[in-house]
Amino acid sequence: MMNIIFAAMIIFSVVCGIFNGKSAEVSDAAINSCVEAVELFLYLIGGMCMWGGLMKVAEKSHLTDKLSAAFRPFARLIFKNLDLNGKAFHAICLNVTANILGLGNAATPLGIEAMKALESEEKANGTATRNMIVFSVLNTASITLLPTTAASLRSKHGSAAPMEIFPCVVITSVAALAAGLISAIALDGISKIGHKNEKRSKEET
Repeated sequence: MMNIIFAAMIIFSVVCGIFNGKSAEVSDAAINSCVEAVELFLYLIGGMCMWGGLMKVAEKSHLTDKLSAAFRPFARLIFKNLDLNGKAFHAICLNVTANILGLGNAATPLGIEAMKALESEEKANGTATRNMIVFSVLNTASITLLPTTAASLRSKHGSAAPMEIFPCVVITSVAALAAGLISAIALDGISKIGHKNEKRSKEET
């Protein structure tokens, strides 16, 4: 689906450029953007490799087990009937750690692994369970304490103080996570009430 969307955007841009007499500008932008994308990739890959390696070191040194212990009280509040010693919870802890460090790209494969483990443990059979929805919110709107990727981008574009966004990042990420979790849990409760009322009405009829 995304391939179709991106292809449509490219075709639409080229057609608009031709009709507006700016095909040369479109060609220059395409070429320059490709060069800039490669330069940005090379600039960011070093930091991503370093932090990704640190995540592996943390896992091998059992530091993630200590993080899991610290995360357990919070996990009991937001996840229902989740095995805190299972594979899903371990993957969730790694995902949360990566997001806290601002490693969105490194957190993505960990998030996929956690979602697959949740689907297996909860026997979801293609249907999103409450815990899967809550984890999706937790992964998408996670608290970020070290905005490493954003700081790298700011440094790349000449910022004198790339980490000055730290207070704003923490405040907005905490607010986003709180709003997301409250909404997900509240909507789940409303959905269950609706299903109960529907079931009751069917039994009465």
